[in-house]
Amino acid sequence: MSDLAMKVIYVEDDDPVRAAGCQTFALADLPVEDFARADAALARLAADQPVVLVTDVRLPGIDGIELLRRVVAIDPDLPVILVTGHGDVSMAVDAMRAGAYDFIEKPFAPEQLVDVVRRAIEKRRLVLENRALKARLTQTSELDGLIGNSPGMCQLRTLIAELGDTEVDVLIHGETGTGKERVAHALHEAGHRRRGNFVAVNCAALPESIFDSEMFGVEPGAFTGATRSRAGKIEHASGGTLFLDEIESMPLALQAKLLRVLQERVVERLGSNRVVPLDCRVVAATKIDLKAESEAGRFRADLYYRLNVVTLVIPPLRERREDIAQLFNVFCLQAADRYGRPLPAMPPAIADSLMAEDWPGNVRELQHAAERFVLGVWRPQSPDASDGSQTLPQRVAAFELLLIENALQLAHGDIANAAATLGIPRKTLYDKLAKLEVDVGRFRAAPQSAAPTPSSR
Repeated sequence: MSDLAMKVIYVEDDDPVRAAGCQTFALADLPVEDFARADAALARLAADQPVVLVTDVRLPGIDGIELLRRVVAIDPDLPVILVTGHGDVSMAVDAMRAGAYDFIEKPFAPEQLVDVVRRAIEKRRLVLENRALKARLTQTSELDGLIGNSPGMCQLRTLIAELGDTEVDVLIHGETGTGKERVAHALHEAGHRRRGNFVAVNCAALPESIFDSEMFGVEPGAFTGATRSRAGKIEHASGGTLFLDEIESMPLALQAKLLRVLQERVVERLGSNRVVPLDCRVVAATKIDLKAESEAGRFRADLYYRLNVVTLVIPPLRERREDIAQLFNVFCLQAADRYGRPLPAMPPAIADSLMAEDWPGNVRELQHAAERFVLGVWRPQSPDASDGSQTLPQRVAAFELLLIENALQLAHGDIANAAATLGIPRKTLYDKLAKLEVDVGRFRAAPQSAAPTPSSR
C-alpha cells in the first residue's frame, strides 16, 4: 500500500483553521477528508482503514481526548495526532498514555504537521501490511508457505502445482537451509497423496546397524528383543510420500537395498519372507551434485538415475535477494507470536542491510536472525553505520536509542520501570522519547491477536 492510498482524517471546528490545514495537506499531496465535529469523523472511521487522524483537542460535543479513546477502541493501531493551543505537559502525557501517536501544540509550522503526518502514514502502512501478511499466514497452505516473488520461487511454485497430483518421483536440490523439506511437504500436499502419511527420513542420522529394521520393519524373532511386528518407515509411507533427506550421506551398501525397493515397489520386513506392496511417492533431497558424486563412485549411478526423474532446484537466498525483506518480515511476525513479544521497528535501512548479506545458511539462517531480532538480542547493522559516514553525535544517539528501546521492552512499555532501569528521572526519559520519536505503545503488552505495531521512527 503506497502513501497515495492513505488519507488524512482532519477534525477542526474552526472553519478558517480547518481550511488552512486542508490547504497544507493538499500542498503536500496528502489526500484529506475534513470534519467540523468528532461524531461525524467517528462515523467515517473503522478498523483496518488506510487513514490517520489529525484532530483538535478542544471540540464541541466529543472533544479530542474522548475521540482518541473511541478511535483506540475501534483500532488501537490507527495513528491519532492531537493538536491544541491549550496543551501542557500533563495533557501530553495523558494523551500519549491513552494511545496518541503524537501531540502538536499551536502555533506550529506547516512543515512540522506534514512531517508528523507522513511518519504516521508510514507507520499505518506498515501496520496494515503486517496485518494482511499475518492473516495470510494463518490460512496459508504448504504451497503458499514457499514465500517470495522472485522468478526462481515463482517457477518453483508452478512446478510443484503441476507435479503435485502426479506419481513421478522427485529429486530436490538446494543448499543447506533453503527449505528442501518444505518443498517436499508442498509436493505432498499438492496432490491426492496428502490423504496419506508424509514420512521424513534423515539419511545422515540413520545408523547403518538399524537401517533394515527402521526402514523395512521387523517381525517377531527377527533378532533378540523383537517381540512384535512393526512396519518400517517405507511401509508407513504407503499411500503417501517418503521423503529421503540428505540422500547423499547414505552408505553405498544401503543404497543398493533402497534401489531394489524403489525398482520393485515392494518391501520385505526383517525376519519375514512375505513381500508387502508399496504405493508411495519418493522425494529425495540433496545439497550436492549427485551426478558428479555418481561419476566419482561415491554414489550409485543407478540409484541417482532412479531418483532423478524430475529435479526441483531451490535457489539460494543470495540469488533471490528481492525476497529477503518479505521473508524476514514473515519470520518476525511468527517469532513475535511465538514469544509474545512486540514486533520491533523495521525501517527501510534494515531491509537494505539484510539484502546486503549473503546468508550462507539461507532461509534457516535468516529465520534465526529474525527470532534474535524480535527477542532484542540482535540488530541488523546499517550499511553506513561502520563506514565512517556517521558523526559521533549520530552514533551516540543511535546507541542511546538502542538502550532505551531495550529498557522499554524489558519493562513492557512501563515508563517508570524503564526510567528506573536506565537510572534517569521519568521527565528526562519523556524528553528523550520525544526527541528520538519512540513509539512507546508498541512495547506495551497486547493480546496475541492484535497486529504488531512497528515503531514510528
